[in-house]
Amino acid sequence: MTSSSVPTNKPVNVAISVDLLKAYAGIPRSQQGKIREFIEKFQENPTSPGINYEKIQQWKDPNLRSVRIDQQYRGVVLKPDSGNLFMLLWVATHDEAYQWGMDKRIKIHPTTGSLQVVSTELVEPEPQRQDKARVPGLFDAYKDRQLARLGVPEELLPLVRHIRNEQQLDVRSHELPQEVYEALLMLAAGYSYEEAVLEIEAPEQPVDTGDLSEALQHPDSQRRFHVLTDAQELAEILNAPLALWRVFLHPSQQKLVSQHFNGPARVLGGAGTGKTVVAMHRTKFLAGRCGKGERVLVTTFTRNLAEDIRTNLHKICSLEEMKRIEVIHFDGWVASFLRKNGYDFQLVYGREESEAYWNNALNVAPPALDYDRSFYQAEWEQVIQAQGIVTREAYLKTLRSGRGVRLSRIERSRIWPVFEEYREQLNAHGKKEFVDATRDARRLLEQQGDVLSYRAIVVDEAQDFSSEAFRLVRTMIPESRADLSNDIFIVGDAHQRIYGHKVVLGHCGINIRGRGRRLKINYRTTEETRRWAINLLEGKDIDDLDGQPDHQRLYKSLIHGVEPGLHGFDSFAAETAFIREHISQLIGEGALPEGICLTARTHSLLKQYEGALLSAGLETYTIRHEQAEEIRHPGIRLATMHRVKGIEFDHMIIAGVNSGIVPLEITRGSSEDPAIAADHDLKERALLYVAATRARKTVVITWFGAGSEFVV
Repeated sequence: MTSSSVPTNKPVNVAISVDLLKAYAGIPRSQQGKIREFIEKFQENPTSPGINYEKIQQWKDPNLRSVRIDQQYRGVVLKPDSGNLFMLLWVATHDEAYQWGMDKRIKIHPTTGSLQVVSTELVEPEPQRQDKARVPGLFDAYKDRQLARLGVPEELLPLVRHIRNEQQLDVRSHELPQEVYEALLMLAAGYSYEEAVLEIEAPEQPVDTGDLSEALQHPDSQRRFHVLTDAQELAEILNAPLALWRVFLHPSQQKLVSQHFNGPARVLGGAGTGKTVVAMHRTKFLAGRCGKGERVLVTTFTRNLAEDIRTNLHKICSLEEMKRIEVIHFDGWVASFLRKNGYDFQLVYGREESEAYWNNALNVAPPALDYDRSFYQAEWEQVIQAQGIVTREAYLKTLRSGRGVRLSRIERSRIWPVFEEYREQLNAHGKKEFVDATRDARRLLEQQGDVLSYRAIVVDEAQDFSSEAFRLVRTMIPESRADLSNDIFIVGDAHQRIYGHKVVLGHCGINIRGRGRRLKINYRTTEETRRWAINLLEGKDIDDLDGQPDHQRLYKSLIHGVEPGLHGFDSFAAETAFIREHISQLIGEGALPEGICLTARTHSLLKQYEGALLSAGLETYTIRHEQAEEIRHPGIRLATMHRVKGIEFDHMIIAGVNSGIVPLEITRGSSEDPAIAADHDLKERALLYVAATRARKTVVITWFGAGSEFVV
């Protein structure tokens, strides 16, 4: 093929595939420079006489060409004989590139219209057997035309017919286009054919199987291919080739980013499903539609997560868009708002800071009712503060679902002075718990009216927000506005609730009826790690943030790897010796130290592991609570199990998973209250779930002495 075959009077478009970026990222850094130079040259002018296109006779697709990069490396390009679209698909060494292109066809599916990369290495049909020994196929009940409607390419029908069970479907998933695997997975999970069809984007007009440009507009094509706009965009992509979230979105994600919602919307999804990615792209979308003086507020539970989001928004948003976006953790917003309005107080976090005030409050506890400190504190947190109760009358009437101790109205009346005194003690010393400060902010805002400039609010990690926090969110964009479309966008997963308690959005004035959505595919964690982690929460009561139970029937990963490694030792020295050897092995296999994270349950335990690694000459970097990770800082990452939330690594080492540490022991009195113990157990399981699902590749869990009940 020569450049003369391309008309010169039409603009030339260049698209890159997600596979290309993965291949580029896997090439040694010392070799990436010349490959990058070629890709940039190709993007600038793919018709340049200096680009040597070669047609390989053995390749099945007549539109595929090999392009020479240097003596060692080749690229694989799609260029039909007509049209002005070039697609850079793959880059590798000479032999690897030829092998990749040997059996590939790039085809537009005639039914769905999506552009697919299909392997032409056909599976031989199994001889039809009439005897009882034949194992039925998983998809025997569906005709070929039905499977084609789900996007199955004709070449892969024999493969699909060979699949006997869901496990085999998982094993063959990498041979199928992603949308096909997901649709087949729905059928295997018990969903109806009609429900699976609804997940597939079907064109309204007949498909033109020769129109590549039209096919690239299909949502399923856009998860695999991206048309470049300019050299700057290409440079940004190549600077972080594995940051695929910036360019390639799953159709279900893209739909949520740009969908019009006539009111608040809520998105659920397990770990690794891209909830925060959707939230950030949604923020960019909303910022582009703000009127003069309007802004989008992005808020999350902790300061470090807010910093991470702000950093990543800068990667996908223009400077003009960023001017219309405010990112801040929620308690920071509350504190700032109250201080601007003349409030002078200090926030109290945790029971340690409030211990003295509880001591004074418990002096008025009725001796006849023999309840300990932990009972009063749990009642305060799980009933009074959770439901926004400020008067005795409201407390007498409230429901106490989930509390292990029954209280009559008379008993409630007798213990109410303890809570009243505790709040008065805080006020007298210029202190406020965050829930009280949030309530004050809401009441002040209700008095002021619709005074904030927010056109929309995006809430990330919603499962850790309190009911009072959501009441304030609703007040920040009051329901009295004439237009509430796209006003509140909430993402979360109660399986990852490690801070807060259950909330019901509908009880907080946020009506999401008909606007609840779900993400199902885990793009970060291997299926083996996902299964191990989700088993930690098996049988637990998990909610959907609106009072209904949540399930993860279709929560799956498209990536496969090794099972999490569980290793127990007799001593701390033996455990750390194994960890050092494991890290050395990972680095020896090519892992970057910055992609390895060791996490532990407590700060003090983490310091011990830090000392063990430093003594072995390993450089470390601790990711602290109050700041975002410094990506360029060298060293093995160290972080508490709470701090790793919102970050991801290639390799996770969860150390010190000892009995009494995970779950962290609570006081004897607390453990005797079934409700407190159950809540504590669930949060500790969620914490381990969160830590394990930070890994892209491998997870190793270690302990010394008696291991945790969660892993032994």
